[in-house]
Amino acid sequence: MNAFIFAAGLGTRLKPLTDTMPKALVPVGGKPLLYHVIEKLKSAGIKKIVINIHHFGEMIIEYVKENNNFGIEIVFSDERQMLLETGGAIKHAVDLLGDEPFLIHNVDILSNVDIKALINAHTESNSAATLLVSKRNSTRALLFSSDGNLTAWTNKTTGEVKTPYESIDIATLEEFAFSGIHIFTPRLFKYFGAYPEKFSIIDFYLNTCKEEKIKAYTQTNLQLLDVGKLDSLEKAEEFCE
Repeated sequence: MNAFIFAAGLGTRLKPLTDTMPKALVPVGGKPLLYHVIEKLKSAGIKKIVINIHHFGEMIIEYVKENNNFGIEIVFSDERQMLLETGGAIKHAVDLLGDEPFLIHNVDILSNVDIKALINAHTESNSAATLLVSKRNSTRALLFSSDGNLTAWTNKTTGEVKTPYESIDIATLEEFAFSGIHIFTPRLFKYFGAYPEKFSIIDFYLNTCKEEKIKAYTQTNLQLLDVGKLDSLEKAEEFCE
């Protein structure tokens, strides 16, 4: 299986560090975030990685070259002209991603997820996409039916609900927080034609979950850390020890 690392973000919540470097190269445990994600993917048997770039993109290219592509095939999806958001990033990189399912991983996520088990679960389910989710406090949540299919999204602060279903009782659905790690199947590419250059992958999943199976995947004792803010860096150091 190939992988796609989302590394194009501006990293505004990590300022002032990201005034001089991309979020992907912010160091944790003496190594950039990108290093940790690449090594985790390699250990799971990933042979090719696509990395999207925007903010200080040339620094990411140079870092990968300096490390001899980490001994695998690494190519770049260039978004330096315009940041395309998560869904737009996949649409832009279609020609690089191949015709087999691929794993998507945010560069600022550290976890103990068993990627091989996630891949196996996706393969067995024959779903169009499989989303690693967990039970944790979040103001925004994905809602799944009893059989594990994505059905809706809600903002618990505002009460907003997004769903393709005309009438639904969200109280009957199971609530999970998204991890930023998921598997995407190319059969979903056919729906991209209705979308602009920039769009959210979560909105895309919500719009297509009535036609395609978008499944939840959970892992017992999952540890996950979003290294998106300065106050998370100390926890990230401990995570990498």
